[in-house]
Amino acid sequence: MYPSRIVCLTEETTETLYLLGEGDRVVGVSGYTIRPPEARKKPRVSAFLNARFPKIEALSPDLVLGFSDLQAEIAAELIRRGYPVMVFNQRSVAEILSMIRVLGGVVGRADRANELASRFELEIDAIRAAAARLPRRPRVFFEEWDNPLISGIRWVEELVEIAGGDPIFPELRRAKLGRDRIVTPEDVVRRDPEVIIGSWCGKPVRKDRIASRVGWSDVAAVRDGHIYEIKSAYILQPGPAALSEGLRQLHEIIAKVVYSLPHEHCESSHLRGASGRP
Repeated sequence: MYPSRIVCLTEETTETLYLLGEGDRVVGVSGYTIRPPEARKKPRVSAFLNARFPKIEALSPDLVLGFSDLQAEIAAELIRRGYPVMVFNQRSVAEILSMIRVLGGVVGRADRANELASRFELEIDAIRAAAARLPRRPRVFFEEWDNPLISGIRWVEELVEIAGGDPIFPELRRAKLGRDRIVTPEDVVRRDPEVIIGSWCGKPVRKDRIASRVGWSDVAAVRDGHIYEIKSAYILQPGPAALSEGLRQLHEIIAKVVYSLPHEHCESSHLRGASGRP
């Protein structure tokens, strides 16, 4: 018998279940849930790092879905209380696709899940092909947090590459924790991104604040006005939203930047090399 009363502690499993046509099985969601809109009507039982255990117990779930080591303590407490818990730990595009397929199997909808994942793979390939037609690949700084400065997590950096950009901190992408992806303002200046894309979870990106940072006035992205925001719900959730809307927005931004740069700037950047290091 497959689970019929599922609590999702993060948004990506909620969205996946709805896309599989199984949203009626979801009885509790994260307070950060945005997609799909109808899921917001379900009881909100958790934030990312904490959960309302009595509220979860009142829902009598037969499965609780979580994400990553950051929810390990929540998962452990629910297990101690006797609930079946499954925690995914997807950090790459391939692992997100695998999560979709595995979750489909767990709820008895493996066929639908494989179709869904395959559709995402086709969309990803289409954007990768469009990106390959761009005349150049700009240097991109994805700013996951502003203080301290944190560069993009692995799936985000992979999506930046698929969309047609070159992340300026490729050596940090496999670091799972934000504290291991902290960079200094001077590091960013040295690598001179042509595009800055901010996504600050829980608060709007202040483009004026980015542009006014000490020493950043000569950074190409600041000088040329290429500072953008992608809402965290579209890119920092390792699930369907990132593979669809998040990736599309990344490609639109990168294409806009590429075709707006003057030819002289393109030649100068090409001579400096893809990494953007002086």
